[in-house]
Amino acid sequence: MTTRTTAPRRVAPRRVEKETAATTVYHALKRDIVHGVLEPGHKLLIDQIAERYSAGTNPVREALNRLSSERLVDREDLRGFFVPPISLDDFRDIVRTRCWVEGKALEESIRNRTEAWEDAIILANHRLQNTPIHYYEHTEPGMPPPDNSPWEERHRTFHRALIANCGSRHLLRFADELMLLGERYRFISMANSYPRRRSVDEHQAIVDATLAGDTKRAVEALQGQYQLTLKIYEETMSGE
Repeated sequence: MTTRTTAPRRVAPRRVEKETAATTVYHALKRDIVHGVLEPGHKLLIDQIAERYSAGTNPVREALNRLSSERLVDREDLRGFFVPPISLDDFRDIVRTRCWVEGKALEESIRNRTEAWEDAIILANHRLQNTPIHYYEHTEPGMPPPDNSPWEERHRTFHRALIANCGSRHLLRFADELMLLGERYRFISMANSYPRRRSVDEHQAIVDATLAGDTKRAVEALQGQYQLTLKIYEETMSGE
């Protein structure tokens, strides 16, 4: 009896290229939506997006569908894709929900504390403190905003590290989604926050309470930071 062997199945190069192109468009489009380069309410025409990011229409459709599932793009039947509108009520809802979700996640992470989790928080905070943040005080109207991408990435890493030990992947995924939804508003807040806040001190207060195991103080410090961002945004929208 002859035993037949089957060669390992290879992934078709076209499929790999398609996925790579879709991922590239996804990240670029998400960045431009979050940073406000593509304004709220802007219609996302597939051909224009493809030209903007030098991609094919199929990868653009995949990227738009993915962003739609994350609620960073609105999809309307028979009308197409749009950048979601922003409103004060929406941001208030995001902040309120984020306080609930991350407050509980931080509480559970403290309850499940490990040395590895504590080390990750200390490292994330250290890297964030040593990454400069450029405020907009010297940016004239029409000028591009300062590039804070290294700080932004380390800021996300810090907040993810705080709640990483909560024991629920669904809670973490929801927290990540809320973080992205809130970032569009935070960029507006950052553009008008100098010198009204000291983010290094805010983050250190969260870390100190967390590592001390003081759940109540840690949660209050975390939620207070989000509520301060909301307050600055409210003042910005009211023209104060």
